[in-house]
Amino acid sequence: MNPEKDFVPLTPNIVRALNDKLHEKRKVAALEIEKPTLGRAGILQSLPAATRPLLSQTRLPLPLPALKENKYSNKFKHKDVPTNLVAKAVPLPMTVRGHWFLSPRTKYTVAVQTASNQVDDDYAVSEWSEIIEFCTADYSKVHLTQHLEKAKVIAGHMLKFSGFYRKQHKEYFAYIREHHGNAMQPSVKDDSGSHGPPISEKLETIFFSCSPEFNTGKPPQDSPYGRHRFEIAAEKLFNPNNNLYFGDLYCMYTAYHYVILVIAPVGSPGDEFCKQHLPQLNSKDNKILTCTEEDGMLVYHHAQDVILEVIYTDPVDLSLGTMAENTGHQLMSLSIANAKKDPSCKTCNISVGH
Repeated sequence: MNPEKDFVPLTPNIVRALNDKLHEKRKVAALEIEKPTLGRAGILQSLPAATRPLLSQTRLPLPLPALKENKYSNKFKHKDVPTNLVAKAVPLPMTVRGHWFLSPRTKYTVAVQTASNQVDDDYAVSEWSEIIEFCTADYSKVHLTQHLEKAKVIAGHMLKFSGFYRKQHKEYFAYIREHHGNAMQPSVKDDSGSHGPPISEKLETIFFSCSPEFNTGKPPQDSPYGRHRFEIAAEKLFNPNNNLYFGDLYCMYTAYHYVILVIAPVGSPGDEFCKQHLPQLNSKDNKILTCTEEDGMLVYHHAQDVILEVIYTDPVDLSLGTMAENTGHQLMSLSIANAKKDPSCKTCNISVGH
């Protein structure tokens, strides 16, 4: 083995040269190589005694991992994937590990290239390695709990409210009466909001709101969903016979944020799903939505500084509430169906790599 040919030391000049080559090829995602701060002698001294003679006589190889875009729709972009590549002194053969903070529920393709120093101080870059494809998982309870903690920070004061409402067009309610015996049926939640929560495209629910207008205390008259509104007393959906779960926190390039909570009847299929995948909230004591008892009556409060979306996991009969008409603008352009979360917002994003 010729160490001068096959291996390269970690020096600033080499780092710059390698980065220049990789940028020319445009096949490395945000590559950053950190030079060890101890110096070669310091690194050797910090290693086990048995490995020092071997490393003192050789120079470290420098494999260079890289990511390539794949053919799928959920593919990463270079600017979306911060990359921190750290070279460490270890017994040969050496592996350089790259740490990428990847998006949840996304398909990726990974390939690797290596570079070696030549006698003329140039560098030979290998062909791409065999391609590995994988898909990242949904957010875990740990990740959702981190979102929940962020939601608590921005929730604000609690305001009293008395009911939930659901806005839709006239044809929707007519279809419910004709084909479902007057009972609204849960359907799979769309892919709006964060990309990682397990409720998206998996949990069947019915969407409700509870945030009233500040000046009237009543449901907003403007609506992106339809002119007709179903209103139901809060105790019909949210009571001691139901469990409360945190589902998501997101924004859509705006100053205000959305919080999704899930209400599930105890022991229902939706409740079992939520127990496995979502953080459960104490219905009587949390900073977002509460149900408490005062003088024998159930009293309800919600956080005023977030837009609260409540999804219910069981059918709801229209006879349990009343119908009304929204008199304001329809605002169809403000519909958030499948709208994506702002990935750059520091208020509602977490780093799953930490």
